[in-house]
Amino acid sequence: MRSISKQKLTTISLLLGLSVTALLLGIYLPDVKWRNRTTNLLQGGASANTDVTTLTSLPIDQRQAKLEIISQSASEPLNKNRATYLLASDKLYKEPAKAIALLENLGNEYPEMSAYIDLKKAQAQEKLGDQAKTKKAWQDILQNHPKSAVKVNALYALGKSDPKYWQQAIDQFPAHPLSLKIIEEKLKKNPDQFKLWLTLAEYGSFLPNYNQILNQLTTKYANQLTPENWQTIAHGYWEKGEYGSAAIAYDQAPNTPENFYRQGRGLWLDGKVPESREVYKKLINTFPDDQEYTGLALIRLSRLSEKPQAIQYLDQVIAKYPQHTPQALFDKSKLLDKLKSTESASQTRKWLLDEFKDSEPAAELRWSLAEQAAQGKNYQAAWQWAQELTQHNPESDLAPRAAFWVGKWATELGQTADANKAFAYTVYNYPQSYYAWRSAQALGWPVGDFTTVRSLSPEVIPAIKRSPLPTGSATLQELYQLGQVQEAWQLWNMELPDRQNLTVAEQYTDGALHMERGDYLEGIWLLSSLKDREKSQDRDAYLKFKHSSPYWQVLYPFPYQDLILKWSQERNLNPVLVTALMRQESRFMPKIKSVVGATGLMQLMPETAKSSAQIIKLPKYDLENPNDNINLGTYYLGFTHDEYDDNSMLAVASYNAGPNAVSDWLKRFGFTDPDQFVEKIPYPETRGYVESVFENYWNYLRIYNPEVTKMLADHAKKYESAGQ
Repeated sequence: MRSISKQKLTTISLLLGLSVTALLLGIYLPDVKWRNRTTNLLQGGASANTDVTTLTSLPIDQRQAKLEIISQSASEPLNKNRATYLLASDKLYKEPAKAIALLENLGNEYPEMSAYIDLKKAQAQEKLGDQAKTKKAWQDILQNHPKSAVKVNALYALGKSDPKYWQQAIDQFPAHPLSLKIIEEKLKKNPDQFKLWLTLAEYGSFLPNYNQILNQLTTKYANQLTPENWQTIAHGYWEKGEYGSAAIAYDQAPNTPENFYRQGRGLWLDGKVPESREVYKKLINTFPDDQEYTGLALIRLSRLSEKPQAIQYLDQVIAKYPQHTPQALFDKSKLLDKLKSTESASQTRKWLLDEFKDSEPAAELRWSLAEQAAQGKNYQAAWQWAQELTQHNPESDLAPRAAFWVGKWATELGQTADANKAFAYTVYNYPQSYYAWRSAQALGWPVGDFTTVRSLSPEVIPAIKRSPLPTGSATLQELYQLGQVQEAWQLWNMELPDRQNLTVAEQYTDGALHMERGDYLEGIWLLSSLKDREKSQDRDAYLKFKHSSPYWQVLYPFPYQDLILKWSQERNLNPVLVTALMRQESRFMPKIKSVVGATGLMQLMPETAKSSAQIIKLPKYDLENPNDNINLGTYYLGFTHDEYDDNSMLAVASYNAGPNAVSDWLKRFGFTDPDQFVEKIPYPETRGYVESVFENYWNYLRIYNPEVTKMLADHAKKYESAGQ
């Protein structure tokens, strides 16, 4: 299956308490425990002081008794208030009168949630069916909470019988999701309302039909749009990956260096190279002194030009734009090589390494030189270049790869001690990477390798408590901790100040709330793209998150656990590997489709699904149905494993590129070393796919498997105490 842009079970458990001897021998104890949050919580009872926030993932009927105990006898006021609120929320639909009784005096004791307590009271009154009391409860909210997000809930309810309230919601709280819902209802009745379409464009980027909203504005109302409106639309297209449409919109937006650059880049990505070239020239002429975007435009322009002209553009960068000089030097050296100017190319590379040794282009140069040396079997030189990269460019995306291959090339040279040092370095410094897993395996850790992963079923224990969000009001934090996802989402949309310029903390919070809503595609993108922030303050903020457990727990969720376990067992597959592949394929979105037609969680092509369904005798199926999709997807993943003698790397590569491609690569490259084979995969997409799937697999182990978590912690202590 092609992955999209923005996959008889041996019962093996990695248990805490394994002896050192067992660890060294790679022995696993047969006691599988794949736990979900519910399993964890049901294993024990509840006391008066049980933390309420650990119960929020339980089904309502399974947490009622626990919440009753805490609400009646907890000694800690906040925990007691939380239990009472959550218990009332649970009773709201089946026992609304009891919910009201529980909430009656709670507002005074739980002030940060007073508005939402009144909201629950109004909802309970609505369930009881007394229209007069219900109307009064909604009116009281308007009176008592005029600036709160819950006012929109009241306006929405009252507006069902009196339209003036709906208009008030739109006018006063346009960012609230319920206001946007009102707008959508209004547009169904009368679509010719320009201002309403514009409000959706400004605040509704999370709506599933957001692209259609932008299209409506640009096709029907183009002559009414101001440059600022075009800016909003352009940003919307850009964030959704519609780069050609974004370029058209940026052409009408205010003239800024960034807008010119995005217009040119969007045209290039849309295949309009001549037009892109002209926009870059316009940016250079209009803003010749802008260090960030003009220098970058010159580099982009050089890549769209013939070699002599390209070198002239790069020389302009070197002379005037120091921020981009390292990239210009690297690009220039490659052009000089193509022009057979060997000495000049060598001098340019030396300049880059001498003057900008800590830059990312210097890292790229070092890695290219390491690869060239390795291809010539000069492993000593390859090792030295890769080691130099890890020393001077430790934050480079290439650093984990280089650190691992320092170890591999040291092994080739017979220097086992140096190899183990390199592998230990990789695990310590880049624990989230695919190469940390390969290094851990090389060190003999019992984490599985390509030939054993299928048969494993590692113990996984997902987190049962949400960590605090990095930003947001006290009320937002409470709603989030209590698992009140819808209310938290509504409030956040009102608190979010500038959607086009999110801080790192705001982007993290936005991503976390998207994840809670089940929008894993957007959530994972928001969270993972934090690493691409370039400003120093943003980079520092991201690194704090990167080195914290909560960030990774949010980034690696466990949806559809029961279905994954069910069908993994049926197909003799490691359920963590299935989760890892699914995360890469679809970001856990059941209805998503790729540009080539692959559908659903495991991104099955229709013809593959059809043939698989015939084999397993599944006459009717729906690829957008999670159960059907995981059933068929795990069958096909099991089939690819069977084809390659349970080598999971080859199976995963085949899942992405197809069996014919993998068979061809095996004939061309042989299979003496799996790591070298991965490096030689000629499809960049497939090589990246293989590494991403197993990086996902490793991170699920690293975050949720108690034994691997302990081994990493012990390794860090040992590594630091040794002063390495």
